[in-house]
Amino acid sequence: SDLAGTAGHSVGEIAAAVAAGVFTAEQGIKFVKQRGDAMAKAAALEATTMAAILGGDQAEVEAKLDALGLQPANYNGGGQIVAAGSTEGIAALQADPVTGTRVIPIAVAGAFHTRYMQPAVDTLAAYAGTLSVADPTVKLWTNAGGRQIDSGSEFLSLLVNQVSSPVRWDLCMDAMVEAGVTAILELAPAGTLVGLAKRSMPGIETLALKTPDQLDAARELIANHS
Repeated sequence: SDLAGTAGHSVGEIAAAVAAGVFTAEQGIKFVKQRGDAMAKAAALEATTMAAILGGDQAEVEAKLDALGLQPANYNGGGQIVAAGSTEGIAALQADPVTGTRVIPIAVAGAFHTRYMQPAVDTLAAYAGTLSVADPTVKLWTNAGGRQIDSGSEFLSLLVNQVSSPVRWDLCMDAMVEAGVTAILELAPAGTLVGLAKRSMPGIETLALKTPDQLDAARELIANHS
């Protein structure tokens, strides 16, 4: 494989697991279905939502979220944190944001990657127990702290817990830079992660693969950086 390593953001970690050989494609799509169903059920239990916070000091933002009973769900790098929790808490954050930040509500059905998703973790843990997985054949970084994972069973366990844990995409990007990654190819639906990489991974060549007519450019990128 020309793939040096792979990582995904949130549900994208399942695609990364397939690319790394941890899951078969069939296991991956079934896991996505189980995860989506379980998260939807958990989201229906209480009125919760999410909002992106742009700018501000990370420690100040975290303190504000804690004071409002909210949790940081995604650390996207470049001064972007996604908050999640009760709809009242998110409304309070919007009404009184941290100085120097902008709060943008996100149209989602629940507070994903927080304690509100614990019922989904329990459901997925039971499902994961029925799966047989392989160890990754390329570098595979986890949203849980950006670490590189060598064990398929460990990555599966992290995938289960990821549903109620923050997505540390900032640390995934740091780890890729540390590992000497020189280019990133984002698979469809693409654009978001390349946008984050341009802010947090300067000097790294990027390509967001959105349509089949970009396949030659993707092959060229791979060849140039292999």
